[in-house]
Amino acid sequence: MALHRLGKDPESPVNNSPTVYYDDVTDNYVLQGWRITDAERLAQLDIPEHETVIEFPKRMMQFFPEVNRAAGPEQVR
Repeated sequence: MALHRLGKDPESPVNNSPTVYYDDVTDNYVLQGWRITDAERLAQLDIPEHETVIEFPKRMMQFFPEVNRAAGPEQVR
């Protein structure tokens, strides 16, 4: 598996998070974000045991090639 970093949150100066990665084997995105631990928010979701949820800032959408046609997985930032 080869992960390619597409971009990190420009407003996060610490720990390079959140970050968007592209997996060229599965053709999927891997998202690094803030773990949701608030019980009230989690209670509103139906999360299977094998999944997790993260919070991801809207401003990070710019790193998805489908949103920003100028960028692509081959253009690792």
